[in-house]
Amino acid sequence: MSSTTTATIASEAAEERRRVHHQADVLIVGAGIAGCALAVALGRQGRSVLLLEKSLKEPDRIIGEFLQPGGVQALEQLGLSDCLEGIDAIPAKGYDVIYHGEHVQIPYPKEDGPSSPAAEGRSFHHGRFVMKLREAAMASPNVTVVETTATSLITAPRTKEVIGVECTSKGADTPDCYFAPLTVVADGYASKFRKDHHPHTPKVKSRFWGLELIDAELPMKYHGHVVLSDNPPVLLYQIGTHETRALVDIPENLPSASVKNGGVKAHLRNVVLPSLPECVQPSFLAAIEKGNLRSMPNSFLPPATNKTPGLIILGDALNMRHPLTGGGMTVAFNDVVMLRDLLSPEKIPTFADTDRVMKQMSTFHWRRKSFASVINILAQALYSLFAADDDNLRILQRGCFRYFQLGMIDGPIGLLAGLIKQPSVLFWHFFSVAFLSIWLLFAETPFYRWPLAIFRSFAVFWTACVVIFPYIFAEMRR
Repeated sequence: MSSTTTATIASEAAEERRRVHHQADVLIVGAGIAGCALAVALGRQGRSVLLLEKSLKEPDRIIGEFLQPGGVQALEQLGLSDCLEGIDAIPAKGYDVIYHGEHVQIPYPKEDGPSSPAAEGRSFHHGRFVMKLREAAMASPNVTVVETTATSLITAPRTKEVIGVECTSKGADTPDCYFAPLTVVADGYASKFRKDHHPHTPKVKSRFWGLELIDAELPMKYHGHVVLSDNPPVLLYQIGTHETRALVDIPENLPSASVKNGGVKAHLRNVVLPSLPECVQPSFLAAIEKGNLRSMPNSFLPPATNKTPGLIILGDALNMRHPLTGGGMTVAFNDVVMLRDLLSPEKIPTFADTDRVMKQMSTFHWRRKSFASVINILAQALYSLFAADDDNLRILQRGCFRYFQLGMIDGPIGLLAGLIKQPSVLFWHFFSVAFLSIWLLFAETPFYRWPLAIFRSFAVFWTACVVIFPYIFAEMRR
């Protein structure tokens, strides 16, 4: 019997085990960004994969629509770049930062030196992209996708090792069970399994309210726009030929968005609308009048080492940061690339070898920090500056914009794009902004008021430390 025939028989037997007996090498809960990508990656390595998703209808979300260049690169490494085709995805060439009406263009850097083309991101409708990823998973060898709702994890009574998932399916009278030596939970920001296996709880201080603008005229084509004013930041980016996403950050208990003052709709009309570029205002006003406002929590969840035998937590279930920088999918795809390599059959012949899997997951936790911690810390720190709600933060916000105006953009945009994976570079640029902010403070202060400026400079520096160090420490924890 030829090796090809033997492989075909083995593949068919594995497919029957998945379909009939509900057994596989790995169960993945959640057919979203991370779950689909991992299913394809492991399936192509010859692993038998069951991918479980409660609904295979096209999802409809207002975030997860911007993929940074570092995420595009990771998608290419996974052989999934064709998922960006046929969904009316828009090229993203950089950012336009607008500070009280002043513009600074921040293009993405060259990928491989001055003579190479500039890096590009993509923006799109989230649901269309997810459906392409699901199509790739369904077409992958060794992967079976099942529409069912995971309700609980099944653990071995003595060892407490996770050995499977209990599910309920539409139309079924009794729960069903799926088994594998390894279960991956990738069920998103509202994960139902996180609280029992993750030491941290997501923290939410604000929400993004989303509008879809039709045929909006943006100041810079193929750029994401960050609008900074006396109010929390606003993001604008095109997600289709005719559609542009507007995301308005509204912190908890914001007075202008209170019910007493007319709620979110009044805040958008009376506070946000006048702060936007004039070319955007007509389409923004039309979107307000149309209604259909939706919101998503802006969550921060530091990562933690996977310590439950037989279980891996991945994606937003594991780690979240403020979506201001659009880094979530970039982190997820880079995580999948790393997991694919760490869990390869050459390194772990069978996932039943739990000790070896746990050792590799410890390696994963620390190795991923070279890129994930940069995006996590940058997202939280930038949000603090861009949503500046006190005088010291406003000084830092202005210093950040002047830093960009001085041409100091390659490092910051490389970090934001997921192309520079060195936390030390982030640390350098952040405190360069802090010292520039202090210099500007002295430069604009009359000499006779320098004693007060000295006091304020210490307060500004202290504020900078308070902004960034808690997130650095969060990344250093196990």
